[in-house]
Amino acid sequence: MPANRRYQRGSLVTETGTVRRKAPQDRKAEILHVALDLAFEVGPDMVTTGMIAHRMGLTQPSIYKHFASKEDIWIRVAEFLTRQISENLARCRKAALAPDARLRMQIMDHMDLIARHPALPEIMVLRDLHKSHADLRQGTLRNMGAFHAVLVDNFCAAQNEGIFRRGIDASDGASLLLGVVQSLVLRMMLARDPSILHRDGARLLDLQLSCFARDKG
Repeated sequence: MPANRRYQRGSLVTETGTVRRKAPQDRKAEILHVALDLAFEVGPDMVTTGMIAHRMGLTQPSIYKHFASKEDIWIRVAEFLTRQISENLARCRKAALAPDARLRMQIMDHMDLIARHPALPEIMVLRDLHKSHADLRQGTLRNMGAFHAVLVDNFCAAQNEGIFRRGIDASDGASLLLGVVQSLVLRMMLARDPSILHRDGARLLDLQLSCFARDKG
């Protein structure tokens, strides 16, 4: 935050002492991020609008000025997370890198996203939310399918360029790479420690990628 600014119960206070209230879009974004933080601390099912308001120093009715219900908050959170995944995939597709480097970038980008928003795995599979919103469920499934498909495409490209061995099924290879993420996410959730993803992710991913490498002997 710039040195000449500070925040006071949701308002921006400039160095001259002028109080400027946050724009509605900024406030909505802040509510979503606080909901995400609380979701990792206590679990998505346990988060209440009262907890969000308390964390932000607001009254509970203030939350409902921006979101019709708690369910609406989770819908917007899921949409935000899905959008972040899609943007990471688009960046990976456009990267002028060797296919194995693109694979590494895709996985590391995803682990970084989870490290920043560690409630992501739990929110993306909230059963009650997906049960009542078929379009959200379908969007999540499409997103997961796209993530796997990009892994497969890059895996095949690495095989075609002689970087990976040809005898490996590309879909199996993609599943093993996802397994690296899933194992770290499980450890993160049990330990409640997102730093595991940064501390161990790159090393374990490189180990898995090395298992696919073509024998140069």
